[in-house]
Amino acid sequence: MKYLCLVYFEPHVFSTLSDSDKAALDRDSLNYDKELEKNGHYILAAALQSVATATTVRMRGGKISMTDGPFAETREVLGGFIFIEARDLNEALRIAGNIPMARYGSIEVRPELNIG
Repeated sequence: MKYLCLVYFEPHVFSTLSDSDKAALDRDSLNYDKELEKNGHYILAAALQSVATATTVRMRGGKISMTDGPFAETREVLGGFIFIEARDLNEALRIAGNIPMARYGSIEVRPELNIG
């Protein structure tokens, strides 16, 4: 089964990391992706640009509107994702718990909806 691991963090926490801690986090994240790939769990992963670059699009009454920034005002922002293959939810949660960014934020795990 496929699961999406959404990586959330508070930007001010990430900005307080030293350059060496950021480099270690990048290295750990890339190494974890390689480990997931080796074990057959990795599908796709990506880090996202700052929430300041976000635009939210809505369609209401046949008209499109766009707003700078994310839809919701929250302390944590979406920073990236990892799409994985796991045997079941328990395995997906174990995998998510080892994502290096979990040390600084939170990982939301959601199963893929199988349509048809």
